[in-house]
Amino acid sequence: MEGCVFVISAPSGAGKSTLIQRLLSADPRLHFSVSYTTRPPRPGEVHGVDYFFISPEDFLRLREEGGLVEWVEQFGYFYGTGTEWVRRTIRTGADALLDLEPRGAMAIKAMFPAAVLIFILPPSPEELERRLRARGALSPRELALRLEQGREELRQAPGYDYLVINDELSRAQADLQAIITAARLRSSRLWPHLAGRFQL
Repeated sequence: MEGCVFVISAPSGAGKSTLIQRLLSADPRLHFSVSYTTRPPRPGEVHGVDYFFISPEDFLRLREEGGLVEWVEQFGYFYGTGTEWVRRTIRTGADALLDLEPRGAMAIKAMFPAAVLIFILPPSPEELERRLRARGALSPRELALRLEQGREELRQAPGYDYLVINDELSRAQADLQAIITAARLRSSRLWPHLAGRFQL
């Protein structure tokens, strides 16, 4: 049986990365997508673990050859998800977990219609801004850009299958795990493999 495809999106500051790390630690069936990017590695990042760091020329070549199921340009750099990685992962029966912005999420849904799209919401816009400011490392210009991008992404939330409000980390993680469990148990997914067992 093929695995599921899960896509998680959220505005910067909503706590998405922390929740994804918790999910991956708790659920070995989830395999996190390693994206391609043209930005340089940050301290501590490892090629093939955090991202596949490639040149802009290689990225554009991969895109033109149909090797990316989705791609986006953000803050001057390209990011994209390898089509073959998703297909190979779910063929093994594992579940693919992708961290994408809304446009990428919709591209995944177009290629994999059974994909489950989940949007992480902050408790409020004010709390989102407070969390971003608390990071302390953002310039005023970058903060303004992230807040504007966050507002645009929030407008896309109604197009997702599920919404999870991250007001308390443990509860948000439990909500995400419940969504993943429910998706794995969908009748449209399981029944073709069970019908023979019940001779129906």
